[in-house]
Amino acid sequence: MPMQASDFAPLLQFLDRAPATRRGISHGTDPKGCWWIKFQIDIAHPHAWHLVQEMGHVLNYLSLGERLPTTFFPVSPPPPLNGGPREFLSWVLECASPEFTPAECAEWLSGRLPRPVEDDAAWAHDDDDVSP
Repeated sequence: MPMQASDFAPLLQFLDRAPATRRGISHGTDPKGCWWIKFQIDIAHPHAWHLVQEMGHVLNYLSLGERLPTTFFPVSPPPPLNGGPREFLSWVLECASPEFTPAECAEWLSGRLPRPVEDDAAWAHDDDDVSP
């Protein structure tokens, strides 16, 4: 059965609660049922890069032996023609398996990212106040 827009709701709701995320730009599936979601992260937010690091770990390399069918990465239109990363840098979460649903992805993230995900204090790290 093809994936419906409502199938993305758990993951979109989770991302909406995470610090620094901006409303999803787009999401969809390919003819094989693999899915993707594209969204923005406010790179000026104090926890933005922690969010990128945590999501990259869970979605790309949680286990080297049994990896999730997901990939998390940045995308951008040509910077000279558009502008800088505050407005035009987006992030894509792709899933190469229709059996791994957006709802399951939300569960994996909610079980492994700081909790509660919307609590800024949960995202505080010892290195936040350290100057280079």
